[in-house]
Amino acid sequence: MILTGPAIAAAVDRGEISIAPYDPARLSPNSYDWRLGDTIRICDSELDAATPTLFTEHPIPATGLVLKPGVLYLGMTLEKTGSETYAQLLNGDRTIGALGIWVHVSAPLGHQGHAIRWTLEIRAAKPVRVYPGMTFGKLVFLTALGIPASYQQQRAKYAATNGIDISRLYEEIPQGAL
Repeated sequence: MILTGPAIAAAVDRGEISIAPYDPARLSPNSYDWRLGDTIRICDSELDAATPTLFTEHPIPATGLVLKPGVLYLGMTLEKTGSETYAQLLNGDRTIGALGIWVHVSAPLGHQGHAIRWTLEIRAAKPVRVYPGMTFGKLVFLTALGIPASYQQQRAKYAATNGIDISRLYEEIPQGAL
């Protein structure tokens, strides 16, 4: 079940959901409107699942940054969110999609116990200027059925992420496969 905006606010008040910085005005009927952080990584090389991807990191200036088609960008959310009680789904929203921006289409699930600033996969259909702190999507909180298994306590691969993180698929590819 999806939490309503008032249910999200109540869970924040009870300490069951953490959102930092938190602004009650960003609550929607069934979600929280998250914002783009102030840093972006730009892929500077060919992508290879067997090796770490090379990126250059840049601040997003207050005057904005133009995203270009055909380039992979990794950004991050302004907000750090988490919950031991609820799972999270992070999505772009219609206003960003109408600008031709695809954001975070491959990994929208935040497990219970995963408190992070989300790494965002960002692509643009046309050149488009983005700004730090602009609304970039919606975060939905879901009740989970069954015995909770905290992502943080399982020491999962991305549990220690603190900012923009690259794919770590190369850690799973057997050495002999190369």
